[in-house]
Order: sequence, then structure tokens, then C-alpha cells
Amino acid sequence: MNILILGSGGREHAFAHSISKSERCQKLFVAPGNAGTVDIATNIPIDVTDFKAVKAIVLEQNIEMVVVGPEDPLVQGISDFFREDEALKEVMLIGPSKRGALLEGSKERAKEFMSQHNIPTASYASFTKESLAAGKEFLETLEPPYVLKADGLAAGKGVLILDDLATAKKELENMLSHSKFGAASEKVVIEEFLDGIELSVFVLTDGKNYKILPTAKDYKRIGEGDKGLNTGGMGAVSPVPFADPTFLQKIEDRIVQPTVAGLREEDIDYRGFIFIGLIKVNDEPYVIEYNVRMGDPETEVVLPRIKTDLVTLLEAAYQQTLATCEMTIDNRAATTVMLVSGGYPEAYEKGKEIKGLEKVQDSIVFHAGTRKEADNVVTNGGRVLAVTSLAADFRSALKKSYQNIEQLHFDRMYYRTDIGFDL
Repeated sequence: MNILILGSGGREHAFAHSISKSERCQKLFVAPGNAGTVDIATNIPIDVTDFKAVKAIVLEQNIEMVVVGPEDPLVQGISDFFREDEALKEVMLIGPSKRGALLEGSKERAKEFMSQHNIPTASYASFTKESLAAGKEFLETLEPPYVLKADGLAAGKGVLILDDLATAKKELENMLSHSKFGAASEKVVIEEFLDGIELSVFVLTDGKNYKILPTAKDYKRIGEGDKGLNTGGMGAVSPVPFADPTFLQKIEDRIVQPTVAGLREEDIDYRGFIFIGLIKVNDEPYVIEYNVRMGDPETEVVLPRIKTDLVTLLEAAYQQTLATCEMTIDNRAATTVMLVSGGYPEAYEKGKEIKGLEKVQDSIVFHAGTRKEADNVVTNGGRVLAVTSLAADFRSALKKSYQNIEQLHFDRMYYRTDIGFDL
């Protein structure tokens, strides 16, 4: 079949890498793609939230399956757009309906869903500009650190964790009254801080049944030892060593099953991925957040460990026949280390030539912020490349990734040398 992947990052290159190996994939397109996807697919330069442009490509190229990478088109309702269009309704779009996507599109909605379905999470309250004073009073009832979350999508930057009460009150005001995160912070969720170690669990669901994909842990901070500003992710490890079978069973029983059951009870059309951000507190799992797509850079360590044909799994999710599918996982560990532009996550320059890609051996280089310029590959974003390796354990895999990173270079290239340091 002809397949279209929407998105341009490392996650989408990882999808393209897996899907291109499937015997069921005849032609593969990525929109808009990057300098990595162009080697295994046809890139199409369109905006993923321009649904009319997406429709034109689907009809022109006889696309039978669309895999949606980023959250924006899902939250804006691309699944509903396909279902309601006579020419598109038979196309297998992998991603939840607009109602389902609200689990990521609104932090308040996600919290309400967890509360309704008895899914363990931190206690919380929501506030708007009109209830700013009440929000400041609520902060006074909490112990530090204080967690403030913009309700809407803020490109992974809308969460503040602050130790000082006065600073927390000031930032709450900045978010609600001064639009610190634009429309995303017209409403703010304040929640209790949970102290523990984080991990991510990924679920592919057809809305009735589910498959739990490999666990992963990513590293969000720019600096060594998890210091400094939050980023989109500086690296990831899969599986998570501290998630033993007993703990994983708790996650399935208390979080995954009630989540999928909740979607079914609320009659939400959900055929796609659920990314569950978790924290382990005293050996108990709590949900920090839901995302309604795969994570980045976690996808770059999760998908390479799935041995089953990915197209077959995605089709089963769409056809709601996941219960009949077997999924085989590679027992090896996978790690990825992200190479970023100097200055990221703040101001950075683009257009820096990347050298050494042809020298990488026994690792996969997933492109994120790259583009082709004549015969060269140049930087085109903050997060540029993800170097993924597989080995018997995560330390051996990391060693491979770091050895290959020594072959790569672009001006002001930066990466963390301590991925996996807390494991």
C-alpha cells in the first residue's frame, strides 16, 4: 500500500525507517520530512495542519494509510476531517479523534479523565485569569516545589517547576494575565509535586484492545545531570531498567487498562498511540500526563525494538483487530543521544553543514532538524540528529552511540555525555 507519514522530526524518520522495511509498503511519502527521510521516502513540502493540502496529496498519490506524527494536527481534528470527508473516509488514518486528542490538548481534560476513571495522578486544581487570586491562595496550601502547567499545547515548554512560593505566584500571573505561553496558558493547572523517577509507557490501541510497546525514559534538560532548561528531549533509553515485571503489571492494571476502558466507556474513537508519562513514587506508578502520539526522542528507541511488521500492527489498530495480533520485541536495549544546535533551546543558528554521516557504523542516525542544500546536509532546527544503537544492555548501546558521535560534526554541535546517568 501507499503510506503517508506527517511530520518532519526524528520521530517521523524513525517511523519511515520501520515502515520502509515492511513488504506491505509499496510507496512511502513524508510531509514535509527532512534530509534523512528523503533517502527512504518521497518528501512533500506541505504544512501538516493544512488539511486541504494533505487531502490533495492523499488523493493524488492514492494513499491508503496516513500516520500522524505530531500532536498539532490531531488536536486540530485531522482524524475527524478524514472520517467526515466522502473521498477520505476509507483511508486508514492512525491517530485519535479530536475528542480523544483532548487528552493532550487540555491538561484539565486529562486530569478530569483520570479522576473519572480512578487513574492515579497528582492532586490538582485549574485556574483562569478571573480566578488568579484563588490560584495564588491554592499555591499557599501546597508544599514546594510548585508545579504550574499551561492547559493547552505549548510545544513541550508549558510546564514550570518552582521552589519559591513568591516566584510561583509571579509566574502564575505571567501565564494567566500576561500570556507567557500564549493561548495555551489562558487556563493553568496547578498540581501537587510528585517526587520520584520518571518513565514513559507507549500503548497502541484500537479503542477496545491494546498492545503495550517497550518502555522508555527520556532526558529533557539541556545540561548534564538534568540541569538547566527543558528541551524536547536530549536522549532516551529502552527498556527502563527499574521497571521490573511487578511494577509493569501495576502500570497495566492501574493505568493502561482503565485508560483504554475509559475511552471505550466514553465512546471516544481512538485508533492510535497513547504516550503515558509516568512517575514511580515509592514503587507506585502515577500518571504525569498523556500525549496522543509517540514521543520524541523515545520513538527512536522504541520502534527499533519492535520486530513485528509495523504496518500490520497499524492496520490492525485501525481495523480494531489488535487482539488477533502478536507483537515480538527485540530483547536488546536501545539508546539514542540527541545532537543539538548551539544555543538550543534558546536562540540558535541554522544552515550549518553536517559532516561525517557516512562514517557511522552499527548505529542508526535519525534526522530531526535537517535539510538538503545542494549535495550537503545542513542543520535546520534545534534538535538536529539522534544517534540510536542497540546492544545487550543500555551501557553497551550508549558506548556505541557515543563512539559514532565522534564521527559527526557541525558548527557548535552539543550533546549530553551522561544519558542514562541515573539508571
